[in-house]
Amino acid sequence: MSATEQDAADAAAWYGARLGWPTAPYPASAPGQEPGTGRPRLATGVRFDVLEVPAAAGDEVLGRLPGPAAGPVVRHGARMRLLVAPGCAEELPGLLDWLEWGGVALDLVALGRGGSMPVPALPGAARGPGEPFWVRPPLARRGGERDGDRPVPLPALAGPPGCPGHPGPARACGTGGRAPDLVRLVAALATACHRVRLFPPPGRRAARNRQAWAFS
Repeated sequence: MSATEQDAADAAAWYGARLGWPTAPYPASAPGQEPGTGRPRLATGVRFDVLEVPAAAGDEVLGRLPGPAAGPVVRHGARMRLLVAPGCAEELPGLLDWLEWGGVALDLVALGRGGSMPVPALPGAARGPGEPFWVRPPLARRGGERDGDRPVPLPALAGPPGCPGHPGPARACGTGGRAPDLVRLVAALATACHRVRLFPPPGRRAARNRQAWAFS
């Protein structure tokens, strides 16, 4: 196991002990890789679900929503993962329909039960190239050590009556407080994803043009 993999394994153990986040089984080994090696993964659909979007769309949403409104956020290369309350992944298709985004290609992916995501580096810790890291950490700082912080509430359904899965006032998972509104977050993400798809950043635009020429 490499030093990077060991750091990730230590981080996974910390997330499990501090936040109760279980790990997922290691994926199938690549050719030449020993079984049970590689970067560990956190299971989704147990303590949290994930909404994954292009990083450009995520940056736009984070610039518009205050910290608590988006919940914890991880960046991994050109993708951004926003942690939401467990069960929200199943609600996403109906919620997008209700918001009149149904049938639109958005590059908005939901990870729920049975899914997983690579373990991010610990908040504030050094990280290697290409490692996932926290843009908005899962713990709210209180001016002390990490262990003295409290979990950040995860966005949950708290929309007006009539929207999919409306449960009344949402409650933050594991905190007893009011959760950020998932409907507001998904609406912002859908708008940003659509804008990025229509007007991609220069790097993505160049890649799209190269792909178009390759098939012409």
